[in-house]
Amino acid sequence: MFALIDCNNFYASCERVFRPDLQHKPIVVLSNNDGCIIARSNEAKALGLPMGAPCYQYQDLIQKHNVSVFSPNFALYGDMSHRVMTLLSEYSPDIEIYSIDEAFLKFDGFELFDLQSYGETISKNVKKHTGIPISVGIAPTKALAKIANRIAKKFPQQTNSCYYINTEEHRIKALKWTRIEDVWGIGRQHSKKLQNIGIQNAYNFTLLEDAWVKKHMSIIGLRLKHDLQGIPTLDLEEVQAKKNIATTRSFETNYTTFEQIKERVATFAISCSEKLRKQKSYCSTLLVFIHTNGHRKDLPQYSKNCVIQLPYATNSAIDIAKFAIVALQKIYKPGYAYKKAGVIVMDILPEHTKQYTLFEDSNPKHPAIMQAMDTINNTYGQHTLKLGIQDQKKMWKMKQEKLSPKYTTNIHDIITIHC
Repeated sequence: MFALIDCNNFYASCERVFRPDLQHKPIVVLSNNDGCIIARSNEAKALGLPMGAPCYQYQDLIQKHNVSVFSPNFALYGDMSHRVMTLLSEYSPDIEIYSIDEAFLKFDGFELFDLQSYGETISKNVKKHTGIPISVGIAPTKALAKIANRIAKKFPQQTNSCYYINTEEHRIKALKWTRIEDVWGIGRQHSKKLQNIGIQNAYNFTLLEDAWVKKHMSIIGLRLKHDLQGIPTLDLEEVQAKKNIATTRSFETNYTTFEQIKERVATFAISCSEKLRKQKSYCSTLLVFIHTNGHRKDLPQYSKNCVIQLPYATNSAIDIAKFAIVALQKIYKPGYAYKKAGVIVMDILPEHTKQYTLFEDSNPKHPAIMQAMDTINNTYGQHTLKLGIQDQKKMWKMKQEKLSPKYTTNIHDIITIHC
């Protein structure tokens, strides 16, 4: 048996943990630079505030209903996620952290357990010890556990926030209830194709011939079909090193000079190098992109990217920043107001598999320099030590006018109780 645990409206729930006055009140959390809505409480959803909408377009509705608006507090969300996942690991030794607010548990050897009661206990204890409400879906396969979780979230009162698919009747009923576009692993294009041939729900999908599914949706679609039929084909996945690492940001204001953008691109490249070293990897390709503000139709528009094959694999901040600037020089055009840039490192390989080149390689002094930088920054705080190309006064300066305190990660923001 598998269980999928999903934190309900996670970002909004994190904001409520330390603000009990916000219980049962509408909350939205915005994206970087306070742009679009990326999380909503149930109350905000009921008001018709759509996911991904620019906040400024709904200011009248937000003010009318006194909606609480928050800038993203990723330090808080990351710490609360860690607390939830640590608690979940106490209920099964086999856990796959699927995202910041989701995890799969595998219940091998739990045949004598009442898993409905066990799931309800998990839900109650996570809420008690972290303040985060969760939904639990339990089923014989991962895909069915996803559907069970959706039911638990949709009907929390009837299910006690835990739904258990343990009979064939429950499986068929759950599949018939689930629209095909809501099935985990079926994207927009496949759902349209399936709807065109009359497949409206997950149960209809499981009745298709294996050959048709494999032909039109590959072996991945066939595995999903078997999983929905109750035949376990998807197991827990081990944490793997990332295949691509990206650092992208919108600027707090439009940038018009090469020097402004160069400093940001170099900083993004250095951030990617830090992530590479953290997972003990090298990269051999990088991509740099820049683009103007698509929302400003009154301004000239331009976007471009450049991919560079590095002459040698590296995780040195000095090297990656240097090559990122070379890429930027190839695509930058004066006369435009740029709003966003990013660096993506690709073709990532583990440190121990690096192949050295005969004529050109990274400076042998770089590993020691990078190790010293990482040690200092990890000890005294991020950006304590920077490269000369970076703005020494500038931090990650996002627009965060509605940022809540870092209650759990900053001693100066800890809650004070007056008795």
